Amino acid sequence: MAATTFFIPSVNIIGTHCLDDALNHLREYGMQRALIVTDITLSAQGLAKNLQQALASRNIQSFVFDGTHPNPTTSNVEAGLALLCQHHCDCVISLGGGSPHDCAKGIALVATNGGKISDYEGVDRSQHPQLPLVAINTTAGTASEMTRFCIITDEKRHIKMAIVDKHVTPILSVNDSALMVGMPQSLTAATGMDALTHAIEAYVSIAATPITDACALKAIAMICRSLPVAVAHGDNTQAREEMAYAQFLAGMAFNNASLGYVHAMAHQLGGFYDLPHGVCNAVLLPYVQQFNSSAAAGRLRDVAAAMGVEVTNMSDAEGAQVCISAIQELASSVNIPAGLRQLGVKEKDIAELATNALKDACGLTNPVQATHEEIVAIYLAAM
Repeated sequence: MAATTFFIPSVNIIGTHCLDDALNHLREYGMQRALIVTDITLSAQGLAKNLQQALASRNIQSFVFDGTHPNPTTSNVEAGLALLCQHHCDCVISLGGGSPHDCAKGIALVATNGGKISDYEGVDRSQHPQLPLVAINTTAGTASEMTRFCIITDEKRHIKMAIVDKHVTPILSVNDSALMVGMPQSLTAATGMDALTHAIEAYVSIAATPITDACALKAIAMICRSLPVAVAHGDNTQAREEMAYAQFLAGMAFNNASLGYVHAMAHQLGGFYDLPHGVCNAVLLPYVQQFNSSAAAGRLRDVAAAMGVEVTNMSDAEGAQVCISAIQELASSVNIPAGLRQLGVKEKDIAELATNALKDACGLTNPVQATHEEIVAIYLAAM
């Protein structure tokens, strides 16, 4: 087996009501002036102000940038960077889900490397570590708080740029499930299905290792058990904490085994139509795995077993098909839309979406490489 590198933040704190303990760690880093990157919703709820007060009690001055869009853009990064420079911040703290984390990564990376965030599209394009980044997570799905992935929408090209760079890994990730209790059902479902997609794509990836396999399968089992409960009963603290751990495990898996065509294709839908990432992943997931079953049936049979399906007497091909059915049943149970047409996707755009999907770095580790015609066919099947 070839040598592999395993990426993860150096410190990760997980558990209900762990935020105060996590903030105590900031003293050790010598942080003095922090830019808090969040969104308008969390800012309006008072979470950013509460964080500022908690930081002030630890002698850390902070400034809030709450202009992050649901699909963070190049202009969001530029605006946040301007605020960071204006206040001479020496660190960045992201508060929220994948959008604030990704925006914060973009800000912190450009702050030390210069240029524009689009200069770093691709794999390991930066020369220097970003400003110290602490990521406080409020959703259970993207795992952006602990990965080397940063997804930013290029507004001029209407595409999502995949920036995969060891330098955007936060130094500290925080998953306090008490912050996730207020998530609405739709966001809980979308982010949870995003986490499931991470785990499944990592498991069938050509870069999978025994470490990522273990993380992925455990994540799949926990998500299938806990996500329906978290969606139906948002105040169920056990389900929320299980989802916090599960999405982190899925992050450990894909941060090192990478992803596949579900993400490569979903990124284009998000960039083109400004659609929610988790929902796009959830709709595409079974159709891409149907395509992958020609090369990864045995792995998909393992996924079905992790999802709780009895596969003992099934062939790999049979196991792959029940896996695909189980994915669709789970998505339906948490009210994910049945197809892309419901999201406003138009057939006339699919050829262009497919062209851009094939340029996305996430597709490089898919278990079987597709032609443009095959990507178009997957999009059409998912309509």
